Amino acid sequence: MKKIPIRQLISPRQEIPSTERFKIRKVQDLLDREDLFHELHRHDFFFIIALQKGAGIHEIDFTPYKVIDNAIFFMRPGQVHQLQLKADSTGYIIEFNTEFYHPKDRVSTQRLRKASNKNYCELETNRFEKLYGILTNIFQEYTDREEGFQDVIKANLDIFFIEYVRQSPNPNGPSTTVNPYTQERLEEFLALLESHITTQKQVSQYTDLMNLSPYQLNEITKATMGKTASELINEHIILEAKRNLLATPNQIKDIADILGYEDVSYFIRFFRKQTGYSPEAFRNNHR
Repeated sequence: MKKIPIRQLISPRQEIPSTERFKIRKVQDLLDREDLFHELHRHDFFFIIALQKGAGIHEIDFTPYKVIDNAIFFMRPGQVHQLQLKADSTGYIIEFNTEFYHPKDRVSTQRLRKASNKNYCELETNRFEKLYGILTNIFQEYTDREEGFQDVIKANLDIFFIEYVRQSPNPNGPSTTVNPYTQERLEEFLALLESHITTQKQVSQYTDLMNLSPYQLNEITKATMGKTASELINEHIILEAKRNLLATPNQIKDIADILGYEDVSYFIRFFRKQTGYSPEAFRNNHR
């Protein structure tokens, strides 16, 4: 049984300084005048790519985005993506984990959640340049490595997240008209889904973790996403199933086992009900 390929920022066996838990590179240096193609994989770190000039395709959790100028992609750990970039693309790639950037208060934690839930954003030139300038400052600090540079990088990341959330629309995200508490609890729920979906699939399990009643959680999800908590749980199960179907050669019974289903027939029926396809048909149609 194979797992989805995971690219790691550092080897889990390495004892390295915190400076190596953050990286920023110029896209053009990475490409070195050649087209880039990365097969489906996932990361164990946050991944940002800001493209001043770009062409190609970036598929994140099976949603394809056309790579264009003045675009920013922001991925959370665990998401599956596939990236194609043309040789003349320019910009920055940023990688960091929570050991380097770990919000110490609720507001900062909430801000990082909001930012990382916006996988893609196309910006007007002046707004993009404002964000790009912050990344240029980070790149210079990372390159010069003068005293206190890590603190300066973290402070600039704070500013970047504020600006990214402020400036970038997210048509697939929660409504901006809901109150901050409701949005915060929604994002907490979505984060729990990402980390617990293979073992916990009942609304009651998440309401216990969040100290809410099923009625309260459903009111939160309906007000923000227009869906019940159960519908969002099912969607996330299907997303993780698709990740495994397209990013690994595993047999259906093995994928069912990874997702916590002892009865493979039940898993197949569930997948068909949610998507209209059997798992095998979905895999064949999308490869």
